[in-house]
Amino acid sequence: MLYRGRFAPTPSGPLHFGSLVAALASWLEARSCGGTWLVRIDDLDPPREVPGAADRILRQLEAFGLHWDETVRYQSQRSDAYQAAVTQLVDSGHAFHCRLTRKELASLNHCHPGISAAVAADADTAVRLHVPDRQLCYSDNIQGHVCNNLHRDGGAFVIRRRDGLFGYQLACALDDADEAITHVLRGADLLGSTLRQRWLLECLKRPIPDYAHLPVVSSGRNVKLSKSAGSNALDPNRANQLLSAALSCMGLQPPADLQSTSPAALLAWATTHYPEHQWPPGHQQPLPDGLNVEDTVEPPPQPT
Repeated sequence: MLYRGRFAPTPSGPLHFGSLVAALASWLEARSCGGTWLVRIDDLDPPREVPGAADRILRQLEAFGLHWDETVRYQSQRSDAYQAAVTQLVDSGHAFHCRLTRKELASLNHCHPGISAAVAADADTAVRLHVPDRQLCYSDNIQGHVCNNLHRDGGAFVIRRRDGLFGYQLACALDDADEAITHVLRGADLLGSTLRQRWLLECLKRPIPDYAHLPVVSSGRNVKLSKSAGSNALDPNRANQLLSAALSCMGLQPPADLQSTSPAALLAWATTHYPEHQWPPGHQQPLPDGLNVEDTVEPPPQPT
C-alpha cells in the first residue's frame, strides 16, 4: 500500500512553531516511506478565516522546504461532496435532524440524548450523527490504545450546522477518504476527534486511515502554541534553526554544520534519519531547550 499523508491547516492565521512540528513530521514520514504528501486548506468556517492566511501558509511551507506532491485542496470547494455524504447518512438512518439549542444542551450537561431528539427535516435544523452507547477503540501509532464511549462524551455530533455550514468531523473524515489518505499524523489536541471521524467513515462504509497523534508543543505555561493563543508567524530567515528545533521535538539532533546549509540539505539528513525518531510520552511537550516563543517569530516589517 502506497503511503499517502497530508497536512491540513486552518487559515485562521500563519503557521507557528507548533504547526511546523506537525507539518515537518507528516512530511518526513511520507518521504521516509517513499510516499505522497498532500496539503489541504481546511477553510470550512469563513468567520474564523483570516484574509490572505491560506496563501501565506503555503508560502511558509515552501520557505521551509516542505513541498507538496499534488494540487492543494480547499474545503470551501467541496460543499457538494459534503452534502451528498449528509444525505447518505440521513437516508441510511445514521444521521438525523435536530433543533436542540446550545442552551438546551447545556441543561443536559452538554450530552446529546441521541435520535430521540430527531425532528422532521427543516431549514432551521442541524444534522447530527448518531453514535453508539458502547466503547469504540483503535490503536494510535503514537498514543497507543485509545477508547471512548461517544454517546457519553457529548453524544450525537453535528455534521451540518443550522446555518448550513458543514461540521469539521464530516469534512475532515470525508476529505481523507476521498483523497485516499492512508496515514494521518497530527497533534494530540485532535485526539478527541479521531473516534468520531472513524465512526463517521464506518457509517459511510469508507476506508479508515491509520492515525498517530504527536505531543503538541506548549509555551511552557501548559498552553498549546496555536493561532488562537496568539502565536505569531514563523520567521523564514531562521528556517534551519527552527527546522532543527522541530527535529529535536521528535528526538532527532542534526549535526551542527547543517545549520549553515540550505533547508533542503537539512531535510535530506532528516529524511534519512527519521526512522530513528522518538516522540516523548504524553499529549504535550515543552519548547526545545534554548528556544523561546519570541525566537520563532517573524520580526515586524521595518518602516520605509
